[in-house]
Amino acid sequence: MKISLIIADDHPALIMGVKHELADFHTISIVGTANNSTETFELLAKKHCDVLVTDYIMPGGNFGDGMAMLMFLRRLYPSLKIIVFTSIDNHAMVAEMVKIGVHSVLSKADTLGHLVSAIHSVYAGATYFSPKFRSATLIGQAFSKLTRREAEVMRLYMSGVSINEIAAQFNRSKQTISSQKTSAMRKLGIKRDVELFRVAHETGLLSDAAALVDHDSQESTVTQEG
Repeated sequence: MKISLIIADDHPALIMGVKHELADFHTISIVGTANNSTETFELLAKKHCDVLVTDYIMPGGNFGDGMAMLMFLRRLYPSLKIIVFTSIDNHAMVAEMVKIGVHSVLSKADTLGHLVSAIHSVYAGATYFSPKFRSATLIGQAFSKLTRREAEVMRLYMSGVSINEIAAQFNRSKQTISSQKTSAMRKLGIKRDVELFRVAHETGLLSDAAALVDHDSQESTVTQEG
């Protein structure tokens, strides 16, 4: 069976290049191309599609672009395999894509051989990420395992707040806060503080921590109001 593929990008030259690269692969059938989210959703409504290769920034469509478009795709087509083929270089954003269920994120700076591998990988039920994004995807997956308090401790600690100051802020003992920090670092696969700050800088871990804390706080507010 051939893999039915749709390519969405607002640069026609890129679409032509990808189509040319994939022409020799008899396992892949390109069933349509789109230049914005409107055309993408119109194609998905008419054509069977196993894998969607889409740009992240693709203005001009009725369904927007970026994270909003990806979340709508996930809700409307939960079984669709999504590859984001992008020029963005934001590890925290890549981690967010992983959280909402994107199967592959590739950099346009990569060779197109990565795209071929990604198409076959996601069709088979696996994930595939550009080498430059792999650390971010691993951290993003691990960060979802943190408790709300562990995320709060990590956010404050990476912001320069000491363990003693965090303990005073939460009215907890220094030992309790140290234990929560140790637990969080273990879940993240990080052993030393110097490694923690390096990874936080490279992958946007601090942004992920703040986002997780804000998300949980909003859910708590909604629950209390309800």
